[in-house]
Amino acid sequence: MEIIDNGSGIPLEIQPRIFEPFFTSKAVGKGTGLGLDISRRIIVQEHKGNIRFESSPGCTNFQVRLPINPG
Repeated sequence: MEIIDNGSGIPLEIQPRIFEPFFTSKAVGKGTGLGLDISRRIIVQEHKGNIRFESSPGCTNFQVRLPINPG
């Protein structure tokens, strides 16, 4: 599954941190920083899948891959 948007993109300097628990680029009090961490844990740990992204101004693409038989 792919989710693509045409927004401003994820700045290069924060890309390595976006899956870290409690990391957020939002203002104080506007986000918990848990959304992508929880998503990653569900996809990778629970379903043995993979989540990755590519981002540049005008195009951010998140790709989620889940195995057919998670063995």
